Amino acid sequence: MNTITSNPFRGLIASAILTALAPSFATVSGAAEFSPPQVIVKFGDLDVSTSQGAAALYGRIKRAADSVCWRMYDSDAAYKQNKDACLQTVIANAVTKVNQPALSAVYAVKYATPQPIVLASVQDR
Repeated sequence: MNTITSNPFRGLIASAILTALAPSFATVSGAAEFSPPQVIVKFGDLDVSTSQGAAALYGRIKRAADSVCWRMYDSDAAYKQNKDACLQTVIANAVTKVNQPALSAVYAVKYATPQPIVLASVQDR
């Protein structure tokens, strides 16, 4: 029997993943109130510590980021001009918030970013 236990912070993390940085990509508008687009990415059904679960979550994050970035700009031209930077930043921040090594590895492969180096030493006394 496969049972996935859910971390109590997953719901909070999932709801905050793509909404926290959305305002930083907003174009300046004359409106008094700006409500950035929000997308909730749920992943309680995934084991993000595995490569398969991390890849599935990455796909969900990417689709959600594309939706957020598309709605951030008021014209097709503005979207096309800012799409790559918007996607990379929104996805990077979501991956950082989830804070799972397997998901970070998937992101690093997709964006050809170096993995952080973890140094360990063994002392024999």
